[in-house]
Amino acid sequence: MTINEKQDEIIEEFDLFDDQLDKTQYIIDLGKKLPPMPEAQKTDENRIMGCQSKVWVDAELKDDRLYFYGDSEPTAQISKGLVSLLIRVLSGEKPEDIARADLYFIPRVGMGNLITSLRAGGLASMIERMKAFGRAYTEKTV
Repeated sequence: MTINEKQDEIIEEFDLFDDQLDKTQYIIDLGKKLPPMPEAQKTDENRIMGCQSKVWVDAELKDDRLYFYGDSEPTAQISKGLVSLLIRVLSGEKPEDIARADLYFIPRVGMGNLITSLRAGGLASMIERMKAFGRAYTEKTV
């Protein structure tokens, strides 16, 4: 699936919920399904600054595709769900596609109504970090 196809799938999933609380619970449930990140990767270098809780994102290049790993501290279930959504959309894609991705699913699912402004800032920092990985690996593969 392309980045846009994955985003469209997420939009359809969120459309199944009428209530904002149900959408928030869905984000939490997605976070619970995210495999834990190895402790060795939970470094200051991989920590997302700008999040109100501790969140980590790392990536590796395999076969010209970028794969992401992420986690949050145990009490930050919504943050972990947000990381999970971003990983679902961006992981396994070409670095240049990640760097250029328009993540339109975020406003389309009404994320601004589901998370606080502090979490929105953290989400923006997560996106920037993942796109930075895309840019960095694009430069390495060119």
